[in-house]
Order: sequence, then structure tokens, then C-alpha cells
Amino acid sequence: MKISFVVPTKNSARTLDACLASLRAQTHAAVEVLVVDNGSTDGTVRIAGRHADQVLQWGPERSAQRNHGTERSTGDVVVFIDSDMVLEPHVAAQIVERFTAEPDTGALIIPERSFGEGFLARCREMEKLLYVGDAAVESPRAYRRELIERIGGWNEDLTAAEDWDLADRTRAVATVGRVPAWIWHDEGRIRLRATFAKKRYYGRWIDQYVRMHADSSGSKFARTALLRRPARLLRHPVLTAGLATLKLTEAAGLAIGIRDSRTTAGARTP
Repeated sequence: MKISFVVPTKNSARTLDACLASLRAQTHAAVEVLVVDNGSTDGTVRIAGRHADQVLQWGPERSAQRNHGTERSTGDVVVFIDSDMVLEPHVAAQIVERFTAEPDTGALIIPERSFGEGFLARCREMEKLLYVGDAAVESPRAYRRELIERIGGWNEDLTAAEDWDLADRTRAVATVGRVPAWIWHDEGRIRLRATFAKKRYYGRWIDQYVRMHADSSGSKFARTALLRRPARLLRHPVLTAGLATLKLTEAAGLAIGIRDSRTTAGARTP
């Protein structure tokens, strides 16, 4: 069984080498790596050329990049990895094992942990651990080719919440399983100002997702895992306070982004 890893990039030089090296270090031999770049101006393309089987140029956003990578890939399974992620070496082998043993399973979740620099990165690490096993948060990343093609791939109208949208459409038609090996997400150094700006930018597509999936979106925002495990939060009161600050900053950014989206839409309405 051949595994195709599709990695969208744009100015990802800080993290890309570690990401692609982890894909090349997989214990399963039948692996191909496709990097789909979107006009990077740093060393991204040069780094990609050292590791990838194909380095493609496509845009305008990551959903379109992932779809283009899927079209150009040749594997039986397509796995979507972000350029700031590092995979443990047995991920591909476990994907093959699961799909071989579970023929009715169409997609697989690869659980995620995080690492980074500074206090807020430690808060994020605790948050990610609380989400492990939460179906409202985790989304599949590994797909049988016939399934990802049948459901139409990624929604290119969404730049944020596109993973939620794909997960909703996947679970409506297929069984989703999971592997035990981890993805490690490199958070770098988290800054509140940048976090707010990022979430404000994403807010316009979050609003669109809510309109598209009004019946299922509430649990995505509630992040109930943070409340279901109070003992872990109480054991780390300083990290919990930092996490609360981080989540409030994100919520404020999303709220203003959604407001911006609706204001723009209202201005266009005759």
C-alpha cells in the first residue's frame, strides 16, 4: 500500500525541513512526498526540493493546494500534513496496518501533540492533550484515495474550518478510525497579538462554515474537553490561567472576524 503525503506550504522555511525529514524517516517504505507551494519568497522551495518527490506551485489557499496535491499523487492513501508538523516514524506503517485490518474504515485520525518556545506554547501543549479523543475537535488526516475523491476533496471556498467541513462530510459517509502514533505540531513562540490577528483573518470563513453546518457547528466552538477534565486543569493552575488568556484572545479575534464578514456581506446586499 503506497502512502502519499501532501504538504501545502507558503514561507514555511522555519519548520519545513523537520517536517519533510520526518516523512522520509517513515518505517514504511512505499511513501511519496508532494509539497504544494503557494509562491513562497523564503527558502521553502529549496528545502522542499531536497526531500519531496514533487514540488508543485498552486493556490490560492491551502484547500486548493491539498486538492491539487491529491490529483497529482499516486498513492492508495493520501495523508494531509501541515508544514509545521513532525511525524513519529511509525505513522505510515500504522496507517497501512489499520486500513488493511479494517477494510470498512475510510479515514484515520492521527492524534496530535504540540511543542514550542515559551509559556504560551506550554499552555497550548496542555490544551492539545485535553483534545485527544474528542470527536468534536479531532479531524481525520489519512484517507483512502477512493473516499477523498468520492466526497470531492477539500472545500476551496473555506480557508479556515476547512478541516471541520471535511470531517463532517467524511463522517456522514464513512467510518473514521485512528492510529496510536503521534503528530507533533511545532507552535514556535506564540504571541497574543499575532494569535488575535490570525483568528480575525480566519473569522470570515468560520462564519461561512457556521452558515453551511448550522446543525453541527456548536460543539466545534465549545471545546468541551477543556471542561470535562477539570482535575488536569486544577493540577496546573498557572498553565490554566495562561490557556484561558489564550482562548479568550482567540475568541475575540474570531468574533471580530465574523463581525467583519457579516458587515461586508451586508454592505454587498442591495
